[in-house]
Amino acid sequence: MAEREEILQAVSSAVLAVTRHLSVREVLQVIVRSAQRLLDARYAALGVPDDQGAFAEFVAEGLTDEEWAAIGPTPRQHGMLGAMLRDGVPARLPDIRRDPRFEWWPRAHPVLKDFIGVPIRDADEVLGIIFLSNKRTPGGFTQADQELLTLFAAHAAIALTNARLYERSRELAMVEERTRVARELHDAVTQKLFSLRLTAQAAGALLAEHPERAAVQIDQVQRLAGEALAELRAVIVELRPAELDRHGLAETLRKHVSLLDHLHPAEVRFEWVDEACDDDSAAAEPAVEVAVLRVAQEALHNALRHARAARVTVRLTESCGTLVLDVCDDGDGFDVESAPGRGQGLGLASMQERAQAVGGTVDIRSRPDAGTTVRMEVHP
Repeated sequence: MAEREEILQAVSSAVLAVTRHLSVREVLQVIVRSAQRLLDARYAALGVPDDQGAFAEFVAEGLTDEEWAAIGPTPRQHGMLGAMLRDGVPARLPDIRRDPRFEWWPRAHPVLKDFIGVPIRDADEVLGIIFLSNKRTPGGFTQADQELLTLFAAHAAIALTNARLYERSRELAMVEERTRVARELHDAVTQKLFSLRLTAQAAGALLAEHPERAAVQIDQVQRLAGEALAELRAVIVELRPAELDRHGLAETLRKHVSLLDHLHPAEVRFEWVDEACDDDSAAAEPAVEVAVLRVAQEALHNALRHARAARVTVRLTESCGTLVLDVCDDGDGFDVESAPGRGQGLGLASMQERAQAVGGTVDIRSRPDAGTTVRMEVHP
């Protein structure tokens, strides 16, 4: 009885870790990570099929970025994975290489031996398959492991379905938000700019013969320009990047870092640490995610354009609503205290303002020839 309660508690903790993530990609990553811990496996992966014989999403644990790159493209729906998708039933094997359904894997692929896989189902639909290999403890996977993984997959299906529904609702909300912004731009900013143009034309017409009246019109132009700028800024501040709505903060940062890594000679890497939390209501507010993303982008711009860094690491840590962002580079560095002018040029004040606007802090540590670390913390 005690052992069963311990197992159920482990499943409960894993499912709670899954349900607090609303991005589909994040849900898949946490499912795989949780299953790997539950069954003490060396490798774990999850594939979500598409309609073209490949996988729309494929995530794995146990491989380094270098190993992933060496393996190459994600697998097609063939071999054991294809069979599991077609049959929709669990598979547990002492050695996958000896099963007739096994075909091949790329040369750089790790050697898999003992294998267990179960479908993630929503009624009759197979949402994906989760499989693990190379159990760390001797003896391979057991019938109890299969029952545990099946139980976990049933709960994971709920979390994955909810994440998909939430993403669709966010997409609808995003369309509505952009419609609202367009309306505000038309109703406020566009009309203000139209008035600004007419007033400037009037000032130009009066300038030669009635300079005093033209000066009054020019003052009006300045006032209208200031109002238009303030209203435009207010609209922009409310905009939430589309990437955050589609992918969530961690995946948006990962994709941004990956793009910069390809565009710049410096090595740019992303690390994500998701610390388990039983409070599934502790997700970060949308405004906080926007602020963290913008600070990360500003710090990356500084490191790659000004600091002449050879290596930049972006690390995001999430724990019960708390977000900690670290952007570290090995570039030139500078004296934060004695270079306020340069600090303004590097956007340090802007980063501080963004953090303070959402109740967070930014700490910038740097020394000449010793690199720079930008840390942003936001607590719930």
